[in-house]
Amino acid sequence: MADEDEEEAGPVVELGEGDPVEGAPLARVASRLYYGIEASEVVRREGGTEIRTPDGPRELGDVLDSVDATYFDTRQAFVSAAEDAVGTGPVPTTDGEREVDDESETDEEGADAEVTEDDSEE
Repeated sequence: MADEDEEEAGPVVELGEGDPVEGAPLARVASRLYYGIEASEVVRREGGTEIRTPDGPRELGDVLDSVDATYFDTRQAFVSAAEDAVGTGPVPTTDGEREVDDESETDEEGADAEVTEDDSEE
């Protein structure tokens, strides 16, 4: 009974208002599958699903085309094979106007955040 009350109260962690990320997390796709499963069955069921990668969203079917495995006996085997194919790391956001690691040159009040040599002599 206590579990039902917690679910109705809302999420424990509030989501921020960040830039959206295209594609589904690999873990979400992996959780929708059963194991052991053939790679061809994964492609049939989820091949058109775009997953998040460090290079941007990619279709799972395309990712699995570059994987040598034909059978995944565990969820970890599937995730490892997919991560080996696409890599791991930060996933880019859909905001094309600024880079993810771009640093702002102004502080919160809008003043210059860095002092240059010319500014320090004044």
